[in-house]
Amino acid sequence: MDKLTKYRQIIESVLREQAQIKPSYGEIEVYTAFDYQQDHYQVVHVGWSGTQRICGSLIHIDVINDKIWIQYDGTEIGVANQLVELGIPKQDIVLAYHAPIMRQYNGFAIA
Repeated sequence: MDKLTKYRQIIESVLREQAQIKPSYGEIEVYTAFDYQQDHYQVVHVGWSGTQRICGSLIHIDVINDKIWIQYDGTEIGVANQLVELGIPKQDIVLAYHAPIMRQYNGFAIA
């Protein structure tokens, strides 16, 4: 199995696991969205918390130029930490939600 196939399988398993965690408030559904053609992977929350509409990504990951780009991570544990624990090296993970100039200090890939 090549590296990117393995990475995609790990991403999917982590996101499916995260999607099993239901918010403790409101009437919120949790969905996964996997776009295998363009390498976009998300966990999405949709619903209501009282009178407030909830609709947005909890996690958004893209595979770009052979690296995993974490575009957004709204989890407490940190999806990057989960990916590292499952064998993906830090040099193949970009924390895209950090400003490019600050990425050199986070211990992960710059780009």
